[in-house]
Amino acid sequence: MMPILHTTLPALPWLDPRLARLPGVLPVEDDDWVLRDEVFALQMAERDRLIAANAPVYGMLPQAKAAAAETYDMVLAKLAQDAGYQIRAKSALRPDGAEVSLDRDHPLQTLGRLVQEDLCLMVPNGQGEHILGGAVLCFPASWTLAEKLGHPMTRIHTPVPEYDDNIARRVQRLLDAVQPGRPIWRMNHNLYARPDLFHPRTENAPRVDATPHYLRAERQCLLRLPETGAVLFTIHTYVMALTNLTPDQRHSLQAAHKP
Repeated sequence: MMPILHTTLPALPWLDPRLARLPGVLPVEDDDWVLRDEVFALQMAERDRLIAANAPVYGMLPQAKAAAAETYDMVLAKLAQDAGYQIRAKSALRPDGAEVSLDRDHPLQTLGRLVQEDLCLMVPNGQGEHILGGAVLCFPASWTLAEKLGHPMTRIHTPVPEYDDNIARRVQRLLDAVQPGRPIWRMNHNLYARPDLFHPRTENAPRVDATPHYLRAERQCLLRLPETGAVLFTIHTYVMALTNLTPDQRHSLQAAHKP
């Protein structure tokens, strides 16, 4: 399979001090928490393939079902305002011409075939934390949904060494502070030897050191769902060959990743 690669990024997070420091968030401009980019058709075909093959890209806890239904209605309403989509009673026509059946009984799987973003639902657990209550995660970046479902942010980020108790507290305060109608975004990045979009890795599996050839970045948005109070966490994945960066950008990226 040919790699699905971008040639541009919406930001260079290692060069932007606003994004480089965890959690590094900015307001979403123009309500653009769902984006469509240059590889839309190719990424959507890969999402279709994974979902049709029953790959482990979906999970849902009972306490997240109401939030999933609210997300379904919110995303469909947003896509109905996009001239690239045709939202009908029982199906939706994507900008790439693919027709997707609308199934409110399976909201996240349906949305996973309509937008490039992976969708994760963070729901309050009544103990001052948010847990991952449900998700459609076609493009995991070195983690698995099965290991993270039902856990709070601290446990979700095992074994990320930078994610200490201080960062965990700051992120929880951030989740608590997200306001309806005022989404925020951040962007991360990492280096990979392979361009695979579906890149699961269990917590105990060591990351194999290899020469990196690709930059993988995620534009992540957080939105408060006004009815259920859950937080929708969206992940838009970009993969770019390092050779598509300028020499100065590559040099700065290498400097940022020096031990």
